[in-house]
Amino acid sequence: MQFLYLLISLFVILADQGLKSYIVTNYTIGEVHQVIPGILSFNYLQNNGAAWNILTGQMWLFYFISVVAIAVCLYFLFNKKYKNSLFDVGLSLVLGGIIGNFIDRIHLKYVIDMLQLDFIHFNIFNIADSAITVGVIIIFIYLIVFADKEDENA
Repeated sequence: MQFLYLLISLFVILADQGLKSYIVTNYTIGEVHQVIPGILSFNYLQNNGAAWNILTGQMWLFYFISVVAIAVCLYFLFNKKYKNSLFDVGLSLVLGGIIGNFIDRIHLKYVIDMLQLDFIHFNIFNIADSAITVGVIIIFIYLIVFADKEDENA
């Protein structure tokens, strides 16, 4: 079953890197094009920090955090003690997102961001960031709603 979860991670990585490649090939930095008017635009940015551009230029820290986070995700995915499909899907999304941004950091020394929500003033992000966010939300839902019930049944 872990193979399925690794496929989810691989899909996130390929989608993330594919869109980043498209943006780099077809846009200049700062160029904005509406995808869904009033909702979503592509806006090509290079981010050498973390979320909200914090810790700008601290690549060594991001490398370390990424390696540790990848190891933790793989540990939980392959540990038979922690088997729940909702939890594993969340971990798979987080793992794919971490690797997607890690590839950029190693290869480019920055992360390519391009997704801009036009209906709200929010930071520009990418597919990897979205996968991490959705994955963490899924993990929290599992921990809040289902983890205690599983402990009671064990």
